[in-house]
Amino acid sequence: MAQKRDYYEVLGVEKNATEDQIKKAYRTIAIKYHPDRNPGNKEAEEKFKEAAEAYDVLHDPQKRQQYDQFGFDGPNMGGFGGFNAASMNMDDIFSMFGDIFGGRAGFGGFGGTRTRQQHRGNDLRLKVKLSLEEVARGVTKKFKVRKDVECSHCHGTGSEDGTGTESCPTCHGSGVITHTTQSIFGMMQTQGVCPTCGGEGTVVKHKCKHCGGTGVEKGDEVVEIKIPAGVAEGMVVNVPGKGNAGHRNGVNGDIQVFIEEEENKTFIRDDNDLIYNLLLDFPTAALGGDVEIPTIEGTKLKVKMEAGTQPGKTLRLRGKGLPAVQGYGRGNGDLVVNVSVYIPKYLSKEEKNAIEKFKDSDNFKGDADTKESIFKKFKNYFS
Repeated sequence: MAQKRDYYEVLGVEKNATEDQIKKAYRTIAIKYHPDRNPGNKEAEEKFKEAAEAYDVLHDPQKRQQYDQFGFDGPNMGGFGGFNAASMNMDDIFSMFGDIFGGRAGFGGFGGTRTRQQHRGNDLRLKVKLSLEEVARGVTKKFKVRKDVECSHCHGTGSEDGTGTESCPTCHGSGVITHTTQSIFGMMQTQGVCPTCGGEGTVVKHKCKHCGGTGVEKGDEVVEIKIPAGVAEGMVVNVPGKGNAGHRNGVNGDIQVFIEEEENKTFIRDDNDLIYNLLLDFPTAALGGDVEIPTIEGTKLKVKMEAGTQPGKTLRLRGKGLPAVQGYGRGNGDLVVNVSVYIPKYLSKEEKNAIEKFKDSDNFKGDADTKESIFKKFKNYFS
């Protein structure tokens, strides 16, 4: 497939489009470029796949939010890959999205393309609390997850003796049942998914005694989840294919990892910037000198403070903050140092005598410009 186009552009909808508008737009495009209408047309097939990929993201509220914020990399921030229509065959796409067209004979009710309805396993949700240091460098976490896994006895088939499946006696293999009702407008027919086979068209001949024919059982799995650097509280990292197993060798669900942040005792986070409150001793503030500023990497930076440094002074150390999350933004934020000057509460007799000598000095009373600056700060604060 050529270079990706904006998903909203692919479906021809606005960014504030509703779920119904997105679904309708996708259905229109999918019918137009359906393989049954365009046999052997590679260009139509590419457009069909492109629309499926766009719909996969935009019809899912969480994936759509991630896409709106972070672009194409957003829905799959976990680094495990995700829906890529270009690498999927048509049967895969039909099994995932055929239900929005209300029929099993292809997408638009055309003959020819009849696919097995696959069960999709449920998604799992996990919360992970990260330290600011882990956010800065990115981290891989391991979780022991209790979930539906492939049945160890029948290997996911649901069949006890390997005899497989037979045509569903309720829907006779169609996967749907038709209801006919009388209305004021005459006889009305509606179709729905067959309750016996769940839309598959087949049922297991001899159900596995271990799993009851579902093809899944409860089990534990250790899952490695890669958290990219720069994530923030409230973000969701989606890990495709690591959720519950689908019944009878169906499609696995996903794991959605919700990010939480631990409070940091040294730094305050402001987007990708880090704020550090430096408490400067009075002699260094007055005379100047070198101070050490901690960084999120664990190292310390030596910074020269000018003589006469005033409380409230701000230093900005470029690029010493947090990295931008992958696929969104570039580089690192800054480390912002807010300077306060420490005034001791208790003084020895010698210290008091030393300070008393400067009490009447005009130089220690502050000039007019300094007083005006302080007045403006307080005025703005209380206004």
